[in-house]
Amino acid sequence: MRPFSLAGSQGHWSRIAATLLLAVTLAACAGRPVGVLVPSGTTGGASQVDLMVATTRAPTAEPGVLFSGERSDQLSLTEIVVSIPPEKNRQVGQVQWPKKLPANPERDFSTVSVTPLREGNDVQSWLKGNLPKSRRVLIFVHGFNNRYEDAVYRFAQIVHDSGTDVAPVIFTWPSRASIFDYNYDKESTNYSRDALEELLRRASSNPQVGEITVMAHSMGSWVTVEALRQMAIRDGRIAPKITDVILASPDLDVDVFGQQIRAMGDKRPKFTLFVSRDDRALTLSRRISGNVDRLGQIDPTAEPYRTQLEQAGISVIDLTALKGGDKLNHGKFAESPEVVRLLGNRLIAGQTVTDSDVGLGERLGAVTLGATQTVGSAASLAVSTPIMIFDPNTRKNYDAQLRRLGQSMENTVGSAVTPWVPPQSGGAAKSSSPDRHSR
Repeated sequence: MRPFSLAGSQGHWSRIAATLLLAVTLAACAGRPVGVLVPSGTTGGASQVDLMVATTRAPTAEPGVLFSGERSDQLSLTEIVVSIPPEKNRQVGQVQWPKKLPANPERDFSTVSVTPLREGNDVQSWLKGNLPKSRRVLIFVHGFNNRYEDAVYRFAQIVHDSGTDVAPVIFTWPSRASIFDYNYDKESTNYSRDALEELLRRASSNPQVGEITVMAHSMGSWVTVEALRQMAIRDGRIAPKITDVILASPDLDVDVFGQQIRAMGDKRPKFTLFVSRDDRALTLSRRISGNVDRLGQIDPTAEPYRTQLEQAGISVIDLTALKGGDKLNHGKFAESPEVVRLLGNRLIAGQTVTDSDVGLGERLGAVTLGATQTVGSAASLAVSTPIMIFDPNTRKNYDAQLRRLGQSMENTVGSAVTPWVPPQSGGAAKSSSPDRHSR
């Protein structure tokens, strides 16, 4: 692996840093008020999302902030009810922050209530009131550069816009919400992995809970995968109730991820990745992390990833061609109406999504398989909206179509999902190309 040399690319590095800093600064300077978690009610026609929020952040006395970016040695639980504006005043995929306080529930996200919870009866009562018939719990872990309220409102938006039927729980770790505190945030994920593991264990052992989906974004993928890895090592397996793991724009070193997956053993949850090669936040992360590919930026059709992912049975949804709603292209999974509906209709519910078996009425686009295309290439998997799905079943699903076309593709058609196969020895599998990490 080739280490990143600052001296050799000073101009390029400066341009990347300047662009990213400008984008983050513009987003942060939008005039958002502080203290949005002071309850300000709801309105007729609005929707409400009832969240359980678990955090390793230190509490603060600042009104409407609740928890800071500093660390606590206690896991705090809070019930927060968020009001989502009426549909006629909403844009799917967006958190509509109030421009001033109190929020206007007709057009803004607003806080309805904040209630501290104690482990035991309070948690059981919350579950009783929020578990659907499926008894599925969704646990979300946010990414880098998030305040407590950022994480809460974003998760409320995902739950509402996806239409998913789950009991929604968010785990928020201590982020100072500054582009300059990347290393602090990264260490805060390490600090919090025991607490997340314990939260997952408690949820799994609760008799009210049926199945659990874990969804993580960006740097939150690191603490999520680490917590699952620890559970597997400590208990000999990951709790069977944890059936699905969704990693969106995962800020993970690809080599490390291979070792983490290997440590989980064969009886691990179903993993789905959302990747985008134009994710500029992950470009910066790669530059400051030894120039090793980040998992959320890989090309799932390229080797060695195609084979590794296929062998490990990991599905990949490639959003590269999808236009992002932010300058960093780092939040596509939550901002695209098509993607959030896919999350709610299929993935969060634990269903496998494939290129070839999603119904035309709900799918992202019809798969094209023309005789002039190179079967097995990205072109053969193109969809009408710019999203590509790669899953371990696609080769089998395409066999009949290929036979009808009269083409013998036994050696040329690969799986549409690039799964992850950890190396058998000596670290993660390497590409035959000497510069895999510098693409």
